Amino acid sequence: MEKQPQVQHQNIMKGILWATLASAFWGISGTILQFVSQNASIPASWFLSVRTLFSGIILLFISAVLYRGKIFGVFRDVHSIILIFGYAIFGLGANLLSFYVSVQTGNAASATILQYLAPLFILLGGFIFKHKIPNKVDVLVFIIALVGVILSITKGDISQLSIPPISLFWGIISGITAACYVVIPRPLMEKNSPLTVLGWGTLIAGFFFNLHQPVWENVPHLTTGSVIGIAAIVIFGTVLPFACLLHSMHFASSEDVSLVDAVQPVMTFILSIVFLHTKISFMEIVGSALVIIAIYILQYYRRKSDQAAQKME
Repeated sequence: MEKQPQVQHQNIMKGILWATLASAFWGISGTILQFVSQNASIPASWFLSVRTLFSGIILLFISAVLYRGKIFGVFRDVHSIILIFGYAIFGLGANLLSFYVSVQTGNAASATILQYLAPLFILLGGFIFKHKIPNKVDVLVFIIALVGVILSITKGDISQLSIPPISLFWGIISGITAACYVVIPRPLMEKNSPLTVLGWGTLIAGFFFNLHQPVWENVPHLTTGSVIGIAAIVIFGTVLPFACLLHSMHFASSEDVSLVDAVQPVMTFILSIVFLHTKISFMEIVGSALVIIAIYILQYYRRKSDQAAQKME
């Protein structure tokens, strides 16, 4: 009987380690994305057509193997079809586009912090559309995150921005679309595997991106470095992190796994400084830390309230 809690603790730690690896992969891909978008000068439209098309094919192939070809449940009825297309266009596709432009016009570190605000946008959406009154913790978290963002994008001097306004705009859009990315597919994931939903969402987004910019037209000049970078983003930014995240769920709950979400922006910051020589001031670090702390507090209290609700049931 004494071994059971120990085994459970070991499993939770395994899950957290795998989730940490997933977040680290996303952080790595964000840094590579800055290289591809700025140093390699790859247009957003062509890059997104390539990324979504090949990522979608790979994810659906893996899903078909794992689930023995049962990958068409997302098209079972009209409501599911509307959700998968809404997820593909307004969630995944819009998020990839806005994040890419934010990185291309600014830097990966700032874009990642702005996208990391997604839980706050989910909270704000609940207040606007469902009239959910925020509690004291929600208000405190919002204030802390707002102060953090202001410090991050102004370096403590509110008279100027540390990133171009266009990068700030698309960074905020990436945070909003990241919230859509989380909320829209929830009903689909109750009856389908997350991997299948992601695969179809990515492939459908790829179809629409290719309608605008086919991968075989207006191909930019590709160096060996840019080809490796694009391939690395497909692998480290889509396939590997999601595989690690799914594997982590075998050992720990989603609540435990969410504890390491902050690894992604931290990893992006470190790699941007080391490899891309991004200059980050002390106030930017303080601001980013405040945003990470705010989101952690929000997730912690959400997790506690969900656990309390489950006990009441």
